[in-house]
Amino acid sequence: MIPPHEPQDCEHVYHQYTIRSERRDVLQQHLATRKIGSTVYYPYPLHLQPLYAHLGHMRGDFPHAERAAQEVLSLPMYPELRKDQIARVVDAIADFVKC
Repeated sequence: MIPPHEPQDCEHVYHQYTIRSERRDVLQQHLATRKIGSTVYYPYPLHLQPLYAHLGHMRGDFPHAERAAQEVLSLPMYPELRKDQIARVVDAIADFVKC
């Protein structure tokens, strides 16, 4: 599990809280069974989206971007999120990691 990186002396506003997991789809299902929402905002890297097809890039041209697109998962993030709800998400992910 890879959390977002926050450079030293910077503070992120976290309008999204996106993690990476090699088992993203299984994790997303795990969260769903616990009634915890999550979403994949960017399922395709830019070079594979139809809008950029004219640039001529193909699958394999940017392997890091392609891998990230397969691993990213955005967790619940909104101003009204309570500490107990955050703890529930954290506990569910900790349970998943133990598997």
